[in-house]
Amino acid sequence: MPQIESLFVTRLYRAQLNELGDALDPSELESSCLVIAEDDEAGQDWCEENGYPGYTSYASLTDLPWRFPIFADLVAALDKHVAAFAEDLQFDLDGRDLKLEDLWINILPEGGMHASHIHPHSVISGTTYVAMPEGASALKLEDPRSARMMAAPARLKGARPELRSFVYVAPKVGDVLLWESWLRHEVPMNMAEDERISVSFNYSWG
Repeated sequence: MPQIESLFVTRLYRAQLNELGDALDPSELESSCLVIAEDDEAGQDWCEENGYPGYTSYASLTDLPWRFPIFADLVAALDKHVAAFAEDLQFDLDGRDLKLEDLWINILPEGGMHASHIHPHSVISGTTYVAMPEGASALKLEDPRSARMMAAPARLKGARPELRSFVYVAPKVGDVLLWESWLRHEVPMNMAEDERISVSFNYSWG
């Protein structure tokens, strides 16, 4: 009988943020994100100059865990999730931990999107979801082999998830998603009338 097996598996970690460690108040985290966005004039200016819809703190605030205690608590929880994912990936970390490299707020209004990208120079990237109104866009993940499938036919509409060229993951408030940083991903257009709020991050090794 023929044998078919899957090789070179791409892993996606999904959990509720509060499953590991102390519980964080989602409403407090949402309020903090909104207050920071309102006060961060440098971030607002960067978004306007670069055509970024909504708000991100990526280019303006690099020390959220130092400035705001709830973000320090958030990092403590994320550290545990990242450690669990690294164990699942069977990384040989040579006695060193993966460390938070950066962490930033994203607020996407109706019609906002984030184009396809990767996170170079990091090991694990991810997002935790703070506000996901009905109709808010899912996370779109791309098969990392796509650029090499020059002559391949399209997949069937009902293809198994592991064989699809793109996978859409619809997170809920309080979810944390982790993936290896080389995995290309995007946030399609937010079709909800309300803002989609998330906090993204990168972890590095060394």
